[in-house]
Amino acid sequence: MPTGVALPDARQQLFDAAERILLRDGPNALTSRAVTAEAGCAKGVLHRHFADFDAFLAELVRDRIARIDEQTGTLRASAGTGTVTGNLAGALTELFESVAVAIVALVTFRDELRARLRQAGSAGIPLLTEATAMIASYLTAEREAGRVAADADVGTLAPTLIGAAHLLFADRESAPPAPEAVRRTVATVVAGAVRES
Repeated sequence: MPTGVALPDARQQLFDAAERILLRDGPNALTSRAVTAEAGCAKGVLHRHFADFDAFLAELVRDRIARIDEQTGTLRASAGTGTVTGNLAGALTELFESVAVAIVALVTFRDELRARLRQAGSAGIPLLTEATAMIASYLTAEREAGRVAADADVGTLAPTLIGAAHLLFADRESAPPAPEAVRRTVATVVAGAVRES
């Protein structure tokens, strides 16, 4: 793209390009040149919007965390409707079919990115920490609605569900797990706690 041509919503175009690269080629392939080539713009566009490539990556991760925050409200609002197992399986599939698995690998792969995210207040493994909080919030709402046992250990169930789902979706080389595999995993994890599945 010639210089001087304005890109509408350049930040989002760059984020979308990075996501496509992560999903297609993994974190090793993610470079500033690859992102700008994928977005169809000059390399300077990235540096016009971000101090450096790690600043870009940190904003990309924060943008994806914001999406989890949006999903949290939707999932929590579903408490008392459908089935607990179905709601959890749907939320985990939505989370991990996206770029979440690749983002986790990216954060693990890049020391400077982890440092920047920690400086900005992220704890644990960014994205997985927020996803765990989302699941815990939903399970708490279902416990209040009586569909999850009053003595259910939400603080253990939530990270167990996130970890199990992450492992199901982690293989980027083959197809995502079948919906029944996700549902079966969720049902197994919550079997002792859910009164209605």
